[in-house]
Amino acid sequence: AATTSVRDFFTSAKFLIYMGHALSTWGDRMWNFAVAVFLVELYGNSLLLTAVYGLVVAGSVLLLGAIIGDWVDKNPRLKVAQTSLLVQNSCVIVCGILLMVVFNFKEQLAELYNGWVLTTCYILVITIANIANLASTATSITIQRDWVVVVAGQDSSKLADMNATVRIIDQLTNILAPMLVGQIMSFGSHFIGCGFISGWNLCSMCLEYALLWKVYQKTPALASKAGQKDCEMRNQSNGQSPEDSFLPLMNDTSVAAKPDSAKQQGCCYQMSEPLRTLKAGWVAYYNQNIFFAGMSLAFLYMTVLGFDCITTGYAYTQGLNGSVLSLLMGASAVAGICGTVAFTWVRKKCGLIRTGFISGTAQLCCLVLCVVSVFAPGSPFDLSVSPFQDIYTHLIGEKMLPEAEHVLAGLNATTAAPAEEVPPLQSYMSVSLLFAGVIAARVGLWSFDLTVTQLIQENVIESERGVINGVQNSMNYLLDLLHFIMVILAPNPEAFGLLVIISVSFVAMGHMMYFGFAFKSLGSRLFLCCSQEQKVETVDALSLPTTV
Repeated sequence: AATTSVRDFFTSAKFLIYMGHALSTWGDRMWNFAVAVFLVELYGNSLLLTAVYGLVVAGSVLLLGAIIGDWVDKNPRLKVAQTSLLVQNSCVIVCGILLMVVFNFKEQLAELYNGWVLTTCYILVITIANIANLASTATSITIQRDWVVVVAGQDSSKLADMNATVRIIDQLTNILAPMLVGQIMSFGSHFIGCGFISGWNLCSMCLEYALLWKVYQKTPALASKAGQKDCEMRNQSNGQSPEDSFLPLMNDTSVAAKPDSAKQQGCCYQMSEPLRTLKAGWVAYYNQNIFFAGMSLAFLYMTVLGFDCITTGYAYTQGLNGSVLSLLMGASAVAGICGTVAFTWVRKKCGLIRTGFISGTAQLCCLVLCVVSVFAPGSPFDLSVSPFQDIYTHLIGEKMLPEAEHVLAGLNATTAAPAEEVPPLQSYMSVSLLFAGVIAARVGLWSFDLTVTQLIQENVIESERGVINGVQNSMNYLLDLLHFIMVILAPNPEAFGLLVIISVSFVAMGHMMYFGFAFKSLGSRLFLCCSQEQKVETVDALSLPTTV
């Protein structure tokens, strides 16, 4: 019996989703970690190119998030998952090959057409990587926000466990994937690192495709969406398979659209359809009862206190190499796993909404260390240095570059001597405090993220699940966009301390919004963190769509 139960688990749809997600996130984490180091290395140890890349990615999801979510809602689940998977992995493979060419022939490319060929390669890398990120967004919405909910059924506890397991997989891949790529780049080369990532994504794509198909076969409920289940049941009673049932569903949609066909023939009407979809998605998001909870999560993205390309690039300028950075990311992932485990435990003891409140408080307390690091010994914080000097250096004509190099060399010569007088412990005290605060805050951050994720899953109707999560991603990237704009305006390490203070302020505002949502939902019972109150909160949570 025990052997049978173990075999059943390893062949269940739940385990297959975990396997597919593990493969997908392993490739994503390797790529996200490597691309930050690649861009800094390619552009002369400046954060400018990484900030431009982040700006493009954030702007694209901001504009297209609702449209992507609407596409997820209106198309069959299997088609959405397979299409986004193929596009995402193909783009990463192509981008990796292009970076291999750039690293191998950078000097020759820089000489062609006054460097315009190399600039074109930079643009292509950022563009293709951006398309990969958009496809990754579609994959995340359909698998983590939709498939997981369907596989869990109506069991809230099972959904919480699945969400937590998915996040643990995220953090485990954060430990292993960057560590592997960091060691490859440290002891091998950037060229080998690009080739390894491209090869991994090619193999992973085939395995993920097969796993998605298996999950779909084992979960019949995935074949239907809200408002279409009756039609599917009629098709199955007539002997049609779940895959065949998509055809009549699509035909019904086209028939329903016929009365408006004359109106849709207008060119202007068709061109404005994405705008109408965008508007409808944002209006639907605003009308959700969990609006402020979603907004609070979005505000946490207005920060440089995470292991994205900006913080990675900053640490790179402070003398930390790829190997040390990958180890720090591993420590961050361990803290994230602790936060995920804490979420499941606190949720059982205190309920879902209170878990978010407790997690937010813990995160803010840890971020105090980051504020202290700004004024600690060894911090490069100095607002007297012009933040536009770095932009000017890269925008001036090519003939001026040798002079700029002499100026920068002179600056390095003048700053090298004082740096040698500072003891090693003191010189690294600031960056150590910064990463200590960032890593410790991950416990509260991931617990809070899981709380808001499940609130959205449980309170958004199935027919709007894609578009609401698409708009949520857009909100996340809107605030993410602002933090990249901050870095573009002040890309020099001397201004990074100011960005840290602004970041902590936005995190605090986000948690204030969540407190408002939680207090409106529970009132004074929000502060009664005991198991007896869990049942009361569960009833409130289920009635949120009508009462809040």
